[in-house]
Amino acid sequence: MTVTDGASGLIGVRPHLAASGPDGLFTPFVSASLASVELVDALAWLSIAGFVVAIVFEWRDRVDVARYVAAVSAALFGAFWLLMVPYYWGEVNSPLQSMLALAALPLCLYVGYLLVQGRDSLLVLVRAVAVMGIIYLPAETIPFFRQWLIETTAYQTHLAMDLVATSPGLNEGANGYESRFNFDSDETATGRTTYIILACTGLGSMAIFAGLIAAVRAPWKRKALGIGVAVGIIWFLNLVRNVFIGLATPHGWFQQGPFVYMATEWMGSVPERTSFLMSHNVIAQPLSVVALVFIAYVTIKLVPEVLAPLEEVLFVLTGTEYDLAETIGAEVPESETGKVTAD
Repeated sequence: MTVTDGASGLIGVRPHLAASGPDGLFTPFVSASLASVELVDALAWLSIAGFVVAIVFEWRDRVDVARYVAAVSAALFGAFWLLMVPYYWGEVNSPLQSMLALAALPLCLYVGYLLVQGRDSLLVLVRAVAVMGIIYLPAETIPFFRQWLIETTAYQTHLAMDLVATSPGLNEGANGYESRFNFDSDETATGRTTYIILACTGLGSMAIFAGLIAAVRAPWKRKALGIGVAVGIIWFLNLVRNVFIGLATPHGWFQQGPFVYMATEWMGSVPERTSFLMSHNVIAQPLSVVALVFIAYVTIKLVPEVLAPLEEVLFVLTGTEYDLAETIGAEVPESETGKVTAD
């Protein structure tokens, strides 16, 4: 979700579009990010395409080739996230997203190293990331799908907002879509409102869980159920988040002294933007991490096979082998042939 000044301010649009800082001037970080848009897109598509090619080689029992292709793709994927750091830091003002994007490059390079060294089990992560990219990148790069998703999310948020308060309706946001909550700047505490961008749709989280579940070898009925439940929970919680931020921003729920100090002195923003930054960056983002842990727990209950890619993630992060099934007392059915089983 993005905040505007109710008239013309444009803050936090996807890197592919023009974006300005709180004072209406382009920051050097954002300018650098915008200048490398074509490279960012190219790296994203190349890395996902490489992962898909690696999957094809794996299916054809050419695992050695699959590992090398996946290793190169992992390096490209890490470079993609590195180029996103200026956007997250200078435009979105999100320390959490900035740190995660910055950490992605060394982690991806390490994954590539492990693949080259012969860790075939990491190919389950390759499959997961490939599915995530196939789900997310079209919405990120194809205008028709992006507009439909953003405007649908905005309309659903408008309807939900009207259940708990008074929705002002929608008009055109700075992104050119019918996604801006039409609060009157003269009648609100901050003179600001918000509009929906792609990051507000929950598609990223949906892609993560769909990718993890699709990547494992399990009966398709349980996989379909797991994806349906995970996506449903994410959709609901994302809707609640959008309503919370959409109301907190114009009504100035967090325009108190300590919060204003955090927004201006720590985040380098303007006082009027405090309620947005507090509700979005300080409250909603950390709670989203808690929500993802809960959704992961539910997913494991339905599709315990997803513990395999999670074990690989833990190995990459810690260098230690884990048996999560034994740790949490989950029973994971054994795959018989290496192909996806069916009920």
